[in-house]
Amino acid sequence: MKIINSFKKTFLFIFCLLLFSANTHSITLEKTPVSLNNPWGMSWMDDQLLITQKSGEIYLVNTNDYTKIKIDHKIPFVQHGQGGLLDIVSDKNIIWVSGSIKKNGKYTTAIYRAEFKNNILINEKLIYEALPYFSNGKHFGSRIEILDDYLYASIGERGKGMIAQDFSNSIGAIIRIHKNGELPDDNPFISGNNWLPELYQIGVRNPQGMTLDPQTNSIYISNHGPKGGDFIGKVVSGSNYGWKKIGWGGTNYSGTKIGDGNAWEPGFIKPDFIWVPSIAVSGIKFYHGDAFPEWKNSLLVSSLKYQYLSVLHRKDNKFVKEEIIFKDKIGRVRDIEIDQLGNIYVIADERDSNLFVLKP
Repeated sequence: MKIINSFKKTFLFIFCLLLFSANTHSITLEKTPVSLNNPWGMSWMDDQLLITQKSGEIYLVNTNDYTKIKIDHKIPFVQHGQGGLLDIVSDKNIIWVSGSIKKNGKYTTAIYRAEFKNNILINEKLIYEALPYFSNGKHFGSRIEILDDYLYASIGERGKGMIAQDFSNSIGAIIRIHKNGELPDDNPFISGNNWLPELYQIGVRNPQGMTLDPQTNSIYISNHGPKGGDFIGKVVSGSNYGWKKIGWGGTNYSGTKIGDGNAWEPGFIKPDFIWVPSIAVSGIKFYHGDAFPEWKNSLLVSSLKYQYLSVLHRKDNKFVKEEIIFKDKIGRVRDIEIDQLGNIYVIADERDSNLFVLKP
């Protein structure tokens, strides 16, 4: 009997070891030869990848041979603090880029529209600038996402706190405009609440992630809390996440409470998932493709602070469990893209970095 029990224990140990090894080796993190310096955003143009750098460069990367071409442009983004040339999205030969611009010694988040032709951006046009401008370099937000004929963009609250509750400006808000920059006629201000015409949602702090959920056709954001309170949440017309009346479970960096110290209060929309302590959440992307079928329709999450990529598993349209995919491998994970096969491309906001790809 002892021999049989010993055999069972040995067999179980070997089985678990093989299972662990299979899971461990089923994922390969490949460092590509594409060199980058503080990259921030990515977007597909056909089967090639557009990548921005905070210092102002845009590259077009061939993901078959990992060659890159620098795209010439004249868009006047200025690197300042957390700002610079930040996010990018594309639709056929039209490109939208966001970042920080400067006027009279102050800065704000802005969006430009341009046409792509012969590896050059032409007909660049400023289609949105958040008012007012501020002198600091904090919290530009600056993620953008397309849904139908609309362009959604996140505007950080620039470190100004309660300004995110002032609906006469777009600081600390999610805006919604048409792709040509025109204002929609069905934004929340139409309902008579006197919101600025481009406002779609208010009360956010520094949303540095935005993605479309193909299951519900909804936009989700990631938002930086203060000391604790990072969250994932839906973009819902006319809603208010409550900053800086509430801190989603976080405190001020000094340790003092935010507002009455409540993580949530009636009248504000609830986040779908919250981290305490903060992870400095950045780019997010709902997973699609066949390379990692177990992650399908779950949310990929990047962490700057803890330098990891994770998958936020979802059940019945609710986020239920976070699983770390890798940690401390490439630095401060900034953004995520997925190709048609389901391979995952990742960039880190680091100097002398590279483009990385996650494969089975």
